Amino acid sequence: MIFLLGTTGNAGAEGGETHRFQYSASLFGIPIGRADFTSRLEENRFEVSGRFASAGVARLFDRTDGRVTSKGRLSRQSVVPSFYELAYTSGKKRETTSIQYKKGQVVKTVITPKPKKRGNDWVAVSKEDLTDALDPLSALLSPAKSGSDVCKRRFKVFDGEMRADIVFSPAAKGERVGRDLITCKARFIPISGYRKGRSTIAFLRDKARILVSFKPLGSRGHHTPVQAQIATKIGTVHIQGRPVD
Repeated sequence: MIFLLGTTGNAGAEGGETHRFQYSASLFGIPIGRADFTSRLEENRFEVSGRFASAGVARLFDRTDGRVTSKGRLSRQSVVPSFYELAYTSGKKRETTSIQYKKGQVVKTVITPKPKKRGNDWVAVSKEDLTDALDPLSALLSPAKSGSDVCKRRFKVFDGEMRADIVFSPAAKGERVGRDLITCKARFIPISGYRKGRSTIAFLRDKARILVSFKPLGSRGHHTPVQAQIATKIGTVHIQGRPVD
């Protein structure tokens, strides 16, 4: 969900804007997760922070809680991340991933505890893969020139381990999700940082039907995802967001 949900929305602040959204995720109508994101957008900088957790029946089998933050510089043309951190617990597992940037480029990645040695089937991340790569939150904060351009974008995303491209294209009329929203089809293209032959990655790349609906966030060309449908191997996950005053 972190790859597809990033910024959020509603309220003003002196010298900038503060936006907040709450999200819920369900599978077969059963709640499986929730998240709360807050975005602070100033004239030339941003900070997005969020908390997420498993919910409902899913929490009985996989108790997951986490937080995520992205910070950086902001312009009308682009976002330039400076720091990203994801920390979560899942059962007895605890993991923290942090990414540091210099002039928008990845310079250091730390995963704690350190990942185990990779096998020969691991597709390693190269230095070239990381050129101009954004973290999952700052990627979705990237401004679009107009509403018609929201679904004509390709993001290079790096979450500290996997590098993937997320490609948006306009959804057909019958595929639109929600009213008065901009609905895009999304393609997940793994580049590196994953194990060859992994069935979940292959499904997301080759078969998954992903629809994401956006609404304008403020007045500077930013948009936020508010609804999504993500096909998985066991069913379609539905994500719904609502603004919080």
